[in-house]
Amino acid sequence: MPIEAILIKPVVDALLALFRQADDITLKRNAEAAIREAIRELLQANPNESRTEARIGIAKAAGILSEDVVLAEAMLKRHRATRARTRGKSATGRARKPAPAEDGDKTGKPAAGASAPRKKTARRTAKRTVPPTVRTP
Repeated sequence: MPIEAILIKPVVDALLALFRQADDITLKRNAEAAIREAIRELLQANPNESRTEARIGIAKAAGILSEDVVLAEAMLKRHRATRARTRGKSATGRARKPAPAEDGDKTGKPAAGASAPRKKTARRTAKRTVPPTVRTP
Protein backbone atom coordinates (compact mmCIF):
# COMPACT_ATOMS: atom_id res chain seq x y z
CA MET A 1 0.00 0.00 0.00
CA PRO A 2 2.79 2.57 0.68
CA ILE A 3 4.17 1.91 -2.81
CA GLU A 4 0.85 2.86 -4.40
CA ALA A 5 0.71 6.10 -2.38
CA ILE A 6 4.24 6.95 -3.48
CA LEU A 7 3.24 6.47 -7.15
CA ILE A 8 -0.06 8.35 -6.91
CA LYS A 9 1.19 11.48 -5.11
CA PRO A 10 3.33 12.82 -8.01
CA VAL A 11 0.43 12.29 -10.44
CA VAL A 12 -1.99 14.14 -8.14
CA ASP A 13 0.53 16.96 -7.65
CA ALA A 14 1.00 17.30 -11.41
CA LEU A 15 -2.76 17.42 -11.98
CA LEU A 16 -3.19 20.07 -9.26
CA ALA A 17 -0.38 22.12 -10.80
CA LEU A 18 -2.11 21.95 -14.19
CA PHE A 19 -5.41 23.08 -12.65
CA ARG A 20 -3.65 25.99 -10.90
CA GLN A 21 -1.97 26.94 -14.15
CA ALA A 22 -5.32 26.89 -15.96
CA ASP A 23 -6.78 29.13 -13.25
CA ASP A 24 -3.85 31.53 -13.63
CA ILE A 25 -4.35 31.66 -17.39
CA THR A 26 -8.06 32.36 -16.94
CA LEU A 27 -7.28 35.04 -14.36
CA LYS A 28 -4.81 36.71 -16.69
CA ARG A 29 -7.29 36.63 -19.59
CA ASN A 30 -9.93 38.23 -17.41
CA ALA A 31 -7.45 40.86 -16.22
CA GLU A 32 -6.42 41.65 -19.79
CA ALA A 33 -10.09 42.02 -20.72
CA ALA A 34 -10.53 44.35 -17.73
CA ILE A 35 -7.66 46.53 -18.96
CA ARG A 36 -9.16 46.70 -22.44
CA GLU A 37 -12.48 47.76 -20.90
CA ALA A 38 -10.71 50.37 -18.74
CA ILE A 39 -9.01 51.91 -21.77
CA ARG A 40 -12.28 51.85 -23.72
CA GLU A 41 -14.03 53.53 -20.78
CA LEU A 42 -11.38 56.27 -20.61
CA LEU A 43 -11.85 57.03 -24.30
CA GLN A 44 -15.52 57.90 -23.74
CA ALA A 45 -16.70 61.46 -23.25
CA ASN A 46 -17.58 61.00 -19.57
CA PRO A 47 -15.69 58.00 -18.22
CA ASN A 48 -16.55 56.41 -14.89
CA GLU A 49 -13.35 56.86 -12.90
CA SER A 50 -14.13 54.46 -10.07
CA ARG A 51 -14.97 51.63 -12.47
CA THR A 52 -11.81 52.29 -14.46
CA GLU A 53 -9.67 52.38 -11.34
CA ALA A 54 -11.18 49.09 -10.18
CA ARG A 55 -10.37 47.43 -13.50
CA ILE A 56 -6.79 48.66 -13.33
CA GLY A 57 -6.59 47.25 -9.81
CA ILE A 58 -7.85 43.88 -11.05
CA ALA A 59 -5.06 43.76 -13.63
CA LYS A 60 -2.42 44.69 -11.07
CA ALA A 61 -3.71 42.06 -8.64
CA ALA A 62 -3.49 39.44 -11.38
CA GLY A 63 0.16 40.33 -11.83
CA ILE A 64 -0.11 41.93 -15.25
CA LEU A 65 2.47 44.67 -15.65
CA SER A 66 2.22 45.37 -19.34
CA GLU A 67 2.28 48.62 -21.25
CA ASP A 68 -1.53 48.54 -21.35
CA VAL A 69 -1.70 48.88 -17.56
CA VAL A 70 0.75 51.77 -17.65
CA LEU A 71 -1.22 53.38 -20.49
CA ALA A 72 -4.52 53.05 -18.62
CA GLU A 73 -3.01 54.54 -15.45
CA ALA A 74 -1.55 57.47 -17.40
CA MET A 75 -4.88 58.08 -19.17
CA LEU A 76 -6.75 58.04 -15.86
CA LYS A 77 -4.25 60.47 -14.33
CA ARG A 78 -4.56 62.84 -17.32
CA HIS A 79 -8.35 62.63 -17.24
CA ARG A 80 -8.43 63.55 -13.54
CA ALA A 81 -6.06 66.48 -14.14
CA THR A 82 -8.15 67.73 -17.07
CA ARG A 83 -11.37 67.41 -15.11
CA ALA A 84 -9.92 69.36 -12.19
CA ARG A 85 -8.64 72.07 -14.52
CA THR A 86 -11.94 72.49 -16.38
CA ARG A 87 -14.26 72.20 -13.37
CA GLY A 88 -16.80 75.03 -13.43
CA LYS A 89 -16.40 75.86 -17.10
CA SER A 90 -18.82 75.25 -19.89
CA ALA A 91 -17.98 73.59 -23.17
CA THR A 92 -17.03 76.93 -24.75
CA GLY A 93 -14.38 77.60 -22.13
CA ARG A 94 -16.21 80.42 -20.39
CA ALA A 95 -16.92 80.34 -16.70
CA ARG A 96 -20.45 79.28 -15.93
CA LYS A 97 -22.85 81.86 -14.67
CA PRO A 98 -24.29 81.15 -11.24
CA ALA A 99 -27.89 80.02 -11.18
CA PRO A 100 -30.27 82.95 -10.68
CA ALA A 101 -31.66 83.25 -7.19
CA GLU A 102 -35.39 82.83 -6.96
CA ASP A 103 -36.57 86.07 -5.38
CA GLY A 104 -40.22 85.74 -6.38
CA ASP A 105 -42.85 85.80 -3.70
CA LYS A 106 -44.97 82.79 -2.80
CA THR A 107 -47.67 83.66 -5.35
CA GLY A 108 -45.48 82.60 -8.23
CA LYS A 109 -45.03 86.10 -9.61
CA PRO A 110 -41.54 87.17 -10.56
CA ALA A 111 -39.69 89.68 -8.43
CA ALA A 112 -40.04 93.38 -9.16
CA GLY A 113 -37.92 94.47 -12.09
CA ALA A 114 -37.65 90.98 -13.48
CA SER A 115 -39.34 90.45 -16.78
CA ALA A 116 -39.75 87.50 -19.05
CA PRO A 117 -37.15 87.17 -21.79
CA ARG A 118 -38.10 88.59 -25.15
CA LYS A 119 -39.42 86.19 -27.71
CA LYS A 120 -37.46 85.87 -30.88
CA THR A 121 -39.49 86.56 -33.97
CA ALA A 122 -38.94 84.64 -37.12
CA ARG A 123 -37.44 86.67 -39.90
CA ARG A 124 -39.25 86.66 -43.14
CA THR A 125 -37.10 85.92 -46.09
CA ALA A 126 -38.27 86.71 -49.56
CA LYS A 127 -38.54 83.72 -51.80
CA ARG A 128 -36.19 84.03 -54.62
CA THR A 129 -37.49 83.00 -57.95
CA VAL A 130 -34.94 82.10 -60.51
CA PRO A 131 -36.03 82.76 -64.05
CA PRO A 132 -35.58 79.84 -66.41
CA THR A 133 -32.51 80.15 -68.55
CA VAL A 134 -33.17 80.73 -72.19
CA ARG A 135 -30.96 78.98 -74.63
CA THR A 136 -30.43 80.41 -78.02
CA PRO A 137 -29.46 78.11 -80.81
